[in-house]
Amino acid sequence: MTAPAATMSRAEVERLTWRGLRLAQLTVVYNVAEGAVAIVAGIAAGLVSLIGFALDSGIESIAAVLVGLRLAARLRDGEADQRRERRTLRLVAVTFFLLAAYVTVEGIRDLVVEETPDSSPVGMVLLALSIVVMPLLARAKRNVAIGLGGDTLILADAAETRICVLLSISTLAGLVLFALTGAVWLDPVAGFIVAIFAIHEGREAWEGELVDHDHATTEEQEH
Repeated sequence: MTAPAATMSRAEVERLTWRGLRLAQLTVVYNVAEGAVAIVAGIAAGLVSLIGFALDSGIESIAAVLVGLRLAARLRDGEADQRRERRTLRLVAVTFFLLAAYVTVEGIRDLVVEETPDSSPVGMVLLALSIVVMPLLARAKRNVAIGLGGDTLILADAAETRICVLLSISTLAGLVLFALTGAVWLDPVAGFIVAIFAIHEGREAWEGELVDHDHATTEEQEH
C-alpha cells in the first residue's frame, strides 16, 4: 500500500479491508455460478469462446480466493505481509497465462478442424448479465483499492473482474455475429481476443505494475 493508507486510522483500514474481503467472497460465489452455466452451454453448443469464458470465471474465482485469503490474513495479523502478497500476485498472474494458453490452443484447433458450433441463446443472456454485473463489482473493488492508497493486491482482483467485462463484450459480440452470419472463424477469433486481454493483465500482475489508470491520470493532472 502507498502513503495515503499509512495516514489512515487503523479502524478505517480494517473497514476497507473487510469490504475488500467481502467483495472477493461475492466474486467467488457469482463466478462459480456463472462458470457452471457457461461451461454447460459452451460444451452443448461447441463454442470455444464460451468455454474459455467459463474457464475465466473459474480462474477469476481462484484469484479471488487467493486475494481473500491474504486479506483475511491481514485482518488476523494486523498488517500486510509484502512477501506473501507478492507471491499471491504472481499466482494470480499464472491464472491469466493459463487462460490465454487454453483459448489460443482451442481456437487454433477449431480453425484447423473447421468444426461448426451451434448458437447459444443461454450463453448470450449470461454474457449480457455479466456485462451489467461485472463493471459494478470491478468499480467497487477499485474504490476500495484507492481508499487503501492504491492497494496492489486488490487492484489485481479488480483487474481480474475488469477483464471479465472485456471478455463478456468480445465473446457476446462473437456469438451474436456468428448467429447472424454463420461465420465459423468468429468464435476462435473471439477466443484470441480473450487471450490478448489475459496476457496483458497477467504480465502486469507478474511485474507488480497493476495500477488504477483513471486514478493515476487524476494525480498526474494535479501535479
